[in-house]
Amino acid sequence: MRVAIRVRPGASRTAVGGSYGDRLVVAVSARAVDGAATQAALDALAAALGVRPRHVTLVSGATSRDKLVEVDADEAQGAAALARLLEG
Repeated sequence: MRVAIRVRPGASRTAVGGSYGDRLVVAVSARAVDGAATQAALDALAAALGVRPRHVTLVSGATSRDKLVEVDADEAQGAAALARLLEG
């Protein structure tokens, strides 16, 4: 399944939840330098959805705060977890 996310680099703590428009908000403490925030966001999303980090891949938005990621997960499990996270 594909998930649109909004990354907030430089946050005080890592958190996944809430929405920014139609995107899932992923706040990470890593700064947006050399892809550190992107990798931290992918790792945080994997942990929040309960999948291994290798099952979350970046599709587009490598240098943008708005990213599209592909999550290899059971559709029912992934959709339920995503809905829970979007609620905040």
